[in-house]
Amino acid sequence: MIPLRQALLAWYWAHRRDLPWRSTRDPYRILIAEVLLQQTRVDQALRHYARFLTAFPTLQALAQAPEEEVLQAWAGAGYYRRARNLRRLAQHVAETGLPPTYRGLLAFPGVGPYTAAAVASIAFGEAVAAVDGNVRRVLARLFSREKPTPRWLSETAEALLARDEPGTWNQALMDLGATACTPKAPQCPACPVNPFCAGKLAPERYPAPRARRQRAVEAAALVLKGQAGYVLERRDGQALGGLWGVPMAEGEDALPALLARYGLAEARLLGTVRHAFTHKRLTVHVHAAPWPGPGEDPERRPLSRLDQKILALAEDASRGT
Repeated sequence: MIPLRQALLAWYWAHRRDLPWRSTRDPYRILIAEVLLQQTRVDQALRHYARFLTAFPTLQALAQAPEEEVLQAWAGAGYYRRARNLRRLAQHVAETGLPPTYRGLLAFPGVGPYTAAAVASIAFGEAVAAVDGNVRRVLARLFSREKPTPRWLSETAEALLARDEPGTWNQALMDLGATACTPKAPQCPACPVNPFCAGKLAPERYPAPRARRQRAVEAAALVLKGQAGYVLERRDGQALGGLWGVPMAEGEDALPALLARYGLAEARLLGTVRHAFTHKRLTVHVHAAPWPGPGEDPERRPLSRLDQKILALAEDASRGT
């Protein structure tokens, strides 16, 4: 495996992406980057990374911040449970700092095997392999595995690991998957590990696509606009808990339930908004009704991307566009 490692590391130093979290060994900054990258593309993560660290430059600052401020700083990045878990983690380790080991990091909510391994190897130099989606694809192609199991991936990644520079090696594999060994149109002739790759003649076979099950869900939203803004509610649940948004409910009786909650007889249909979560595709039928109360400015609350779409539709409807 030494020639393979040498080829990949040489390629990495010549072609690695210039990312802000690559120029630091600060475990907090590396953690923020890795948590963002769990469900966010790199181009989007760059913007959110800078904004979040401007608001909370240290573990201590994050630990002391109210939850709504943290969610506001995370706005637009999605999967808000990540932000809530980061804040809870910071509250636990603000005085002691992040644990320097994979096992220590793995003990915290929201820190899975990949994130723990990435932070432990990059920030602390622990010899532990990090397997994300990019690494999974690279390994599946290298060894022509259509359905790589988690156990096989873990064992294979550990066997390949450059133990004297684990953080660099993990980032090299990630970069290879992100820039050359891509899901579509991989650059096989230019790949640094092409001579060692068993799947290079048919890379599209490896790994086989994973079945994604998303249930279709219908919902209703009620936009109530007063003189000072909109009626907003604090959301519950794992996906959007802690955020704010317009009154919304799922199911066939969603609209009658919303109207009854606010003592209204009817509402006008404005249109439909669609939004995808990990496990469901949500179709929201957006209705509006006048509201005698003042309402509030949505800019002062952390809103989900879904609610931003709903309010944008309502604003367009009010302008007649």
